[in-house]
Amino acid sequence: MLAGSVAFVTGIARGQGRAHALALAAHGADIVGLDRAAPVDTMDYPMSGTADLDDVRREIEALGRRVMVSAIDVRDRAGVESLLARAVSEWGRLDIVVANAGVSPPAGDVSSISDDRWADVIGINLTGVFHTVAAALPHLKAGGRGGSVIITSSAAALKNAPGLSDYVATKGAVVAFAASVANEVASDHIRVNVIAPSIVNTPMVTENTGQLRVFRPDLAAPSLDDCTDVFRALMPMGEPWVEPADVADAVLYLASPASRWISGAVLPVDQGSAVRRF
Repeated sequence: MLAGSVAFVTGIARGQGRAHALALAAHGADIVGLDRAAPVDTMDYPMSGTADLDDVRREIEALGRRVMVSAIDVRDRAGVESLLARAVSEWGRLDIVVANAGVSPPAGDVSSISDDRWADVIGINLTGVFHTVAAALPHLKAGGRGGSVIITSSAAALKNAPGLSDYVATKGAVVAFAASVANEVASDHIRVNVIAPSIVNTPMVTENTGQLRVFRPDLAAPSLDDCTDVFRALMPMGEPWVEPADVADAVLYLASPASRWISGAVLPVDQGSAVRRF
């Protein structure tokens, strides 16, 4: 389905980014990717590391695809641009962009958010998407084949979730950003779409005690087990979460020719929670 294409994935080391990269590779794409692969001091869950980057590299190679990954923070525009320039120079093309890198801060009212935390969330979740797309578009345009840009938002933004105002601000902003860029590049047959997952079974959720407090504010340090029944109640289809592979299926669709006339769309992967009104 994607044989001969090259895909760029940010936040590739684990979770959704890893799932997207492996799904794209399994369908024939060569993969260039990046991940900070280091802690972010204002977050209170464990981040990926360089060992995770090594693991995903080996997994992609095992699928028979070329892979180029690097430990780069999406806030480093020069680093993002350099990696992409190297990949296009060596491989001759870029076709798919998945702007996935992000962080998920602890819950709290807006007055509790420090300047440092605000800067990290805005810098990674919003400015990082800008850097990714701005660096990739010249290569997509130069190829003359069109292309697909897919940006990760969140069902939290569609539902205006309380207690996560910095996170929701970024995930709402990327929806508006994608819509504007979709209009900007439509004549080049470059499509720009958004996926908006709900609760996904990744360390960003399962090991994020600070954010689990959104769902169990009665507990100082809720575990995933403490929240499972709440998650089920929130989801119209009754499952507590979706798996990274479920979100990767949506990415595959938006990356493939099957969605060639779809641009500016927001695709929820959320068991119908975005449209629930009761």
